[in-house]
Amino acid sequence: MGRFLIKLILNTVALWLTTLIVTGVHVEPYADTTVAAVLTFALVALIFGLVNTVIGTLVRIIALPLYILTLGLLALIVNGLLLMLVAWISELMGFGLVVDDFWWGVLGALVLGIISWLLGILVRPVTARR
Repeated sequence: MGRFLIKLILNTVALWLTTLIVTGVHVEPYADTTVAAVLTFALVALIFGLVNTVIGTLVRIIALPLYILTLGLLALIVNGLLLMLVAWISELMGFGLVVDDFWWGVLGALVLGIISWLLGILVRPVTARR
């Protein structure tokens, strides 16, 4: 449970930093308070983790020949589409992630992946299995 919470916090921070860097990706909180903004970022990060785990894994398995054919460049498109799917799901709830365009989604997914990777390296000693 502790590893899950650490990864959720890392994804929340990575999503927050991504919205600061990429202008076409932003989060609309359900209220105008700091607590609401933090909870919205955490909820969107949780949705992104679930979508990436379930649907992302399925798409990556099915599209493996295309990944090999495109030398992995298809991953940028798939990750952008997954980020747009998260935006659509959070839009159904009335708040959450907003992606302005498909290419903003691709850029946002790329930045989110790089930031998540860097943050994962920083906390790797904490989350290592014993």
